[in-house]
Amino acid sequence: MTLRWIPVLVLAQLGTLGLIQAQPKNQEHWVATWATAQTLVRQAPARPPATPAVAPAGAAATAQTIGARGLNNQTVRMIVRTSVAGRRLRVRLSNAFGGTPVVLGAAHLAIRAKESAIVPDSDRPLTFNGKPGCTIGPGVVLFSDPVDLNVPPVTELAVSLYFPGETGPPTTHSTALHNTYISKEGDATAKAEIPDPVTTQSYYWLAGVDVLAPSKAAVLVTFGDSITDGARSTNETNHSWPALLAARLAANRKTATIGVANVGIGGNRVLRDGSGASALARFDRDVLAQPGVQWVTLMEGINDIGREASVPAEAVTADELIGAYKQFIEQAHAHGVQVIGCTLTPYEGAGYSRETGEAVRAAVNAWIRTSGAFDAVVDFEKATRDAANPKRIRAEFDPGDHLHPNDAGYQAMADAFDLGIFTRKPASKQSR
Repeated sequence: MTLRWIPVLVLAQLGTLGLIQAQPKNQEHWVATWATAQTLVRQAPARPPATPAVAPAGAAATAQTIGARGLNNQTVRMIVRTSVAGRRLRVRLSNAFGGTPVVLGAAHLAIRAKESAIVPDSDRPLTFNGKPGCTIGPGVVLFSDPVDLNVPPVTELAVSLYFPGETGPPTTHSTALHNTYISKEGDATAKAEIPDPVTTQSYYWLAGVDVLAPSKAAVLVTFGDSITDGARSTNETNHSWPALLAARLAANRKTATIGVANVGIGGNRVLRDGSGASALARFDRDVLAQPGVQWVTLMEGINDIGREASVPAEAVTADELIGAYKQFIEQAHAHGVQVIGCTLTPYEGAGYSRETGEAVRAAVNAWIRTSGAFDAVVDFEKATRDAANPKRIRAEFDPGDHLHPNDAGYQAMADAFDLGIFTRKPASKQSR
């Protein structure tokens, strides 16, 4: 080959690449319509030998045992709510924190009717590589084979998993905000409802549900701690601020193809492990790996700030938290993901509030508002603070712990979003 042909070949290859990149414009792609962040369940400490072991009565004792030890010849039916609509779905299972393989015997997906009951005509058995079950190795994420099912936006689904043998402690998410139904024994994945179930409020091995959606569909991942997770919102009402924002997006014609994946973890910290891996450690898995991710909200740091109250050696500075935020922004931008900075809500009166911590929170919020580092900013502090005392959450938004909002407070947070954030053309990398 002579050198004079090289530019021609390069141009031809670039032209072909351009055609390949242009082709998917009108094609469907997978996007997360629901997701959760996972941790390893914490087992309760054993009672001292001198203390008589008195088992609590009723289902609570069984649920506690299940939460600590996992399942054995049992079915778990978990309730999730979609955000963006789809006509073809797949389920993501994860053994992210398990130390041994977990054998799944059967799985089903259906639209929920009420409690553990499903809409019968919607029931779909799930397969994995054409088989009804699979083995989920330690640290492994598995996608089910796709199934056809027309699912409207903000629709509750039931995901049922049967484990024929002992699973060991599960990879879990402990704030489901929906009841989870566990059979006493046997494969109940295809049943219209779970008979006489044990109920918990956790997800087990379930990481996400994806839909095949139009090319313009995309996902906002909400990344944070218990305030993003929805702690203190009313169970079974979808009143976390991400769920309420998902409903706003779905009801607006211009944003109806934007989903929301909530990966908040109660008690999570930015800089250190604690309740779940630190935010720095889990950002790749919980945010960047979400199918269709285009935006991420960042609202985390109050647990790092409050830690000083119990462990003074782990006190943090505003500069340390800001340095971590810069890392998140760099990682997200490297993957074409826009970052929405969210100010930290007031916490005066909370158990771990301190004046030194308040100074850190104020400095972090000032940087979020004025640095220009984010693609957009949502001022959650302004939406929830008491006008007479901006260090404290508004009384009508306070469920009593002076930290987490109630349902009304979460609604105010969801309403604080300018939906134009999701329809504006993103700034170029040079202008960021």
